[in-house]
Amino acid sequence: MSHTDIFGLHAVNSLLKRNPGRVRALLVQQGRQDDRLQEVLSQAEAQQVRVHEVPRAQLDQRAGGGRHQGVIAECEPLKALNEKALGALLDLAGPAPLVLVLDGVTDPHNLGACLRTADAAGVTVVIAPKDKSAPLNATVAKVACGAAEVVPYVQVTNLARTLQSLQSRGIWVTGTAGEADGSLYQTDLTGPQALVMGAEGKGMRRLTRENCDQLISIPMAGEVSSLNVSVATGVCLFEMVRQRQQSR
Repeated sequence: MSHTDIFGLHAVNSLLKRNPGRVRALLVQQGRQDDRLQEVLSQAEAQQVRVHEVPRAQLDQRAGGGRHQGVIAECEPLKALNEKALGALLDLAGPAPLVLVLDGVTDPHNLGACLRTADAAGVTVVIAPKDKSAPLNATVAKVACGAAEVVPYVQVTNLARTLQSLQSRGIWVTGTAGEADGSLYQTDLTGPQALVMGAEGKGMRRLTRENCDQLISIPMAGEVSSLNVSVATGVCLFEMVRQRQQSR
């Protein structure tokens, strides 16, 4: 039976909080006792996850040279969540969720980089359509550096309908387009927000664009007309993070 190992205190703790159903068991270093590990063990107990104490040498071997910090989560293989999970994730997100929507990102390297950035920015959930989206494969996991395991990734059948559902929850949907008049840096991006990034070259699909509340662009000073989608995602998300922190 195949499985994936997630290791490190932060990654395992995040996984237990965000997606505990994927965790089959925790492997914990024998004799190790500290506050951070205790927090992980408390989460595991709350989620009724089995815990096995094992020698450090066994963890070292499983981690293959990676920094496991005394804990490894044995998980179900990576797979996208279905639409039913989206409502629950948003319910748990508090008053100002930050959602990333990827419309037509088909390159696994770009998806992995977007998930890594989404994790760093504190994104609640990443949403993509089932068609014309990169699969959650080994390339995605490698590029994401652990983020693919902890950032909820939901694939939906009808993206336009999902955007309308977000709006009904009071989430403002902001699309990105090179020709948009609104500037990233002059637009209020605080509060509940969904950021929509389109595919490289083509951008957002027409129906996706029509379901956005506003369109913004990244000011470009050089000769190139656009950025790689994962780079553009990072620029936009961290401007949103900056504004959200400033407004507190």
